[in-house]
Amino acid sequence: QVQLVESGGGLVQAGGSLRLSCAASGRTFSSSGMGWFRQAPGKDREFVARVRWTSTFYADSVKGRFTISGDNYKNTVYLQMNSLKPEDTAVYYCAAWKAITVQPDYWGQGTQVTVSS
Repeated sequence: QVQLVESGGGLVQAGGSLRLSCAASGRTFSSSGMGWFRQAPGKDREFVARVRWTSTFYADSVKGRFTISGDNYKNTVYLQMNSLKPEDTAVYYCAAWKAITVQPDYWGQGTQVTVSS
């Protein structure tokens, strides 16, 4: 059974940094990818970033500020978030894919990130 467990959310002031972690168990995802989505209150869930092997992909809204990385040995993905803005406030969800498709196949439980102005 696949499980994705996130950690690292919290409250930070604008301009600050946070690092999210997501540990996967049950199978490996290095060849198909792991990533992050987020959902702000009253908005749809949106893509943030994805990593597959050494390839990374980002939403335009986070390019240059967020960095995604993966540790294949630990089956863990990280999201380093710098220069945070109040509009980054959301629940962040870890995601994993079984294949190279658009929609993820697995989701974590979510972790709250709140950026105060």
